[in-house]
Amino acid sequence: MSKKMKWSVLGVAVVGIGALLALTAFKRDGGATTVRIEAVESRDLVASVTASGQVQPKSKVDLSSDITGKIVRLAVREGQTVTAGQFLLQIDPEQYEAALQRAQAALAAARAQEAQTDANLVQAERNYQRMADIKKANAALISDSELEQLRTTMDVNRAMRDAARFSVRQSEAAVRDAQSALGKTTIVAPMSGRITRLNVELGETAIMGTLNKDAATLLTIADMGTLETKVKVDETDVSRISVGDSAVVQIDAFPDTTFIGRVVEISNSSVRAAGAAAAPQGDQAIDYEVTIELVNAPEDTRPDFSATAKIVTDMRTKVLSIPIIALTVRENEPVNQGDSAQVTLAGGRAPAREVGQRDVEGVFIVGADNKVTFRPVKVGIAGEKFFEVLSGVRKGERIVGGTYQAIRELKDGTLVRETPAPANDAKASATTKGEK
Repeated sequence: MSKKMKWSVLGVAVVGIGALLALTAFKRDGGATTVRIEAVESRDLVASVTASGQVQPKSKVDLSSDITGKIVRLAVREGQTVTAGQFLLQIDPEQYEAALQRAQAALAAARAQEAQTDANLVQAERNYQRMADIKKANAALISDSELEQLRTTMDVNRAMRDAARFSVRQSEAAVRDAQSALGKTTIVAPMSGRITRLNVELGETAIMGTLNKDAATLLTIADMGTLETKVKVDETDVSRISVGDSAVVQIDAFPDTTFIGRVVEISNSSVRAAGAAAAPQGDQAIDYEVTIELVNAPEDTRPDFSATAKIVTDMRTKVLSIPIIALTVRENEPVNQGDSAQVTLAGGRAPAREVGQRDVEGVFIVGADNKVTFRPVKVGIAGEKFFEVLSGVRKGERIVGGTYQAIRELKDGTLVRETPAPANDAKASATTKGEK
């Protein structure tokens, strides 16, 4: 016998032995499907929505300059706490002081011009009045043309006086403008809080905030007394959230601690990611921004810390429940007669999905003979691992609780056997019973 034939015979023998062992095991188990069996029990359930976001102060302000100039004094550092009105930094005031002096000099000149025009007007009025009195006493001494010329001179001086007054007002406005520009060289804190970002150094040039907001931001002051996290919630979940709902927030920087929060705002418009406008409508993820105010955040929390919030949307106490994995759907289950009628397509062909049948949610009940029966159930809220059951099962009934693959392939009348519990679970169970 050749070497190749020997290996072939050996392979056939191994396959035969394997098939024999499989057949023996199948007979021993009676063809039963191995599943996890659980009893319907009463539990406390909490329905929640989980979303991620970042911690932000409720109130903050980005300070920028209204003028351009070199920073000559910087009195604060990042992380420092400041109070409203406290001096922060100084922009070189030299050119603005010079502009103020020019405006003040122009104002002084305008006021002098006003005084001169006032005097000229008074003189013109006196000349006119004196000549008018003489003509009244003796009309032959003063001609009408001379009196008319004096009246014209008086009107001209009055107009010049008015123009001088307007010039004074214009100069006063220029002085106020120069004073305002000079005042803007000194920047003080508009609110009390912590300097969470300082973008400039002594000697750098501050630019006007209207030119480029991001580049013009000098520093950021935030009120860290009230913190909140803004999370993005999918459109399928946001309808279950209401203002005032409580939340449990975990901040990544404090992994061993959870914090309490409450929903204070829900956006009315969706939040679209950058570039979403160019994406097809069907490919867009529709999220809404939910703002959660933190109640007990630690003092050393910083802006932009990553956080995960679990928003509690509903609670149930001592209600019948089943594992989420136990709930399955069976297609084309018959509905009550009268819901709709059976129809037949042209040529006697039955429709792929017959009218009068629908998808039904339910569980597989394990009978005393270890055979399963599909039973429709009506569920309520969903906790982390369990569904609330409103109808369809009774407390203590045994149902198939896993695995997903096994449940998907089960049919009415299928024989099942319970999967043996892992050794660790068995020891834990024994210990618990001993304690009781």
